[in-house]
Amino acid sequence: MAWIPVSVSLGFVGLAVLAYCSFRVYMGVRRFGRELERTRRRLAPKQSALRDELDDLNGTRGPQAPGDGVRSS
Repeated sequence: MAWIPVSVSLGFVGLAVLAYCSFRVYMGVRRFGRELERTRRRLAPKQSALRDELDDLNGTRGPQAPGDGVRSS
């Protein structure tokens, strides 16, 4: 009859280990989310400048005629 309390206590210990691991994963995901947000804020001005420059480059080129493309054969 001693196996019942042992199995119950082992079940609780197993749940405690799973809870600890879940908490660590949760904290890691939160830290990763903050890191992504910080990186996004740092890159936003550069991305905006690059997008503006790309728009300027696309605006200065004239449209190509349909027959002026690169031929594959």
